[in-house]
Amino acid sequence: MKNNKINIWLLISSFVLLLNLNVIAQSKIGTTIGQFLKIEPSSRSAAMGNAGVALNGEASLTFFNPAVLGRIPRSDVQFTNNQWLADISYNYAVGALKLEGVGSFMLQVTSLNSGEIDVRTVEFEHGTGEKYTVNNFALGLGYGLMLTDRVSVGLSINYINESIWHSSLSTFGLNFGVQYEIVEGGVTLGASVSNFGPRAGYDGRDLFIDYDHNTDINGDNDKLPAELRTDKYSLPTLFRVGLAIPYQVTNQHKVTLALDAVHPNDNYEKINVGLEWDMFGVIMLRTGYRDLLLEDSEGGFTFGAGAIYEFMPGYNVHFDYAWADYGRLEKTHRFSIGIQF
Repeated sequence: MKNNKINIWLLISSFVLLLNLNVIAQSKIGTTIGQFLKIEPSSRSAAMGNAGVALNGEASLTFFNPAVLGRIPRSDVQFTNNQWLADISYNYAVGALKLEGVGSFMLQVTSLNSGEIDVRTVEFEHGTGEKYTVNNFALGLGYGLMLTDRVSVGLSINYINESIWHSSLSTFGLNFGVQYEIVEGGVTLGASVSNFGPRAGYDGRDLFIDYDHNTDINGDNDKLPAELRTDKYSLPTLFRVGLAIPYQVTNQHKVTLALDAVHPNDNYEKINVGLEWDMFGVIMLRTGYRDLLLEDSEGGFTFGAGAIYEFMPGYNVHFDYAWADYGRLEKTHRFSIGIQF
């Protein structure tokens, strides 16, 4: 009991510390690669203001905390289509296989595509007639289990690839986390680290150039084959700590409050908060606000809904939708469908 109280106070202290880090925070916007890794795939959590580190119940929440794998009620497969900003296409798929007495294994795939973009140069500012695309891809494997009847842990590793026209980079990122259920069926505390990995830089034939060693000399070789060297940058590492507070209003109605404090390595700290109203275990209404306390944030209000239908004993299909306001960048829509068995 004493150790449990110590663990609770450590998590609460970490949460309070993050709330006050804005006093000494420094923005490092634009200093990390793999920005697509920050796009939340869970329509449920996106509708709840991107608060998800202490939530559980579905596979896509492993994005926030791999410890979710330890406490998912059954195997789960989910697909998400996100109508992202500037007509960018974002798709996500995850599958979690629960094995009683062993734990849960997870496979996830993330894909982002910019669509065709005109190639523009100083000489041809209206376009050269060529097109290029930006493609981002991540493939992840994960595992989670219950250490005790109330503590779950999880770990996942992702292969990450980014390409811009003929140049690309590849690296690996590690996600790990823990969830602690203070009271059975009650308040849950969660903490996680996402996208922890080595620095990486771009390489490819777009960096090949012809080089003139001395432009003041005539008659020398002014087209020496050379290559530009790009610097290496970190992944967008995030530390999250938060809690989920469920409240059983009646036998058929439950309300859950989720609250996350997020400490990124490339921006100021922020708070995400969300609320879910579960009616009859069939219909869910959700709302929230993301990026509280973040300087120069765009938008923040979110809402959405979900539905679960048992089409045969032991098999559920669930649908989720999320709308999010991004201010001058307008809005986004996420659609998810999943099967639990």
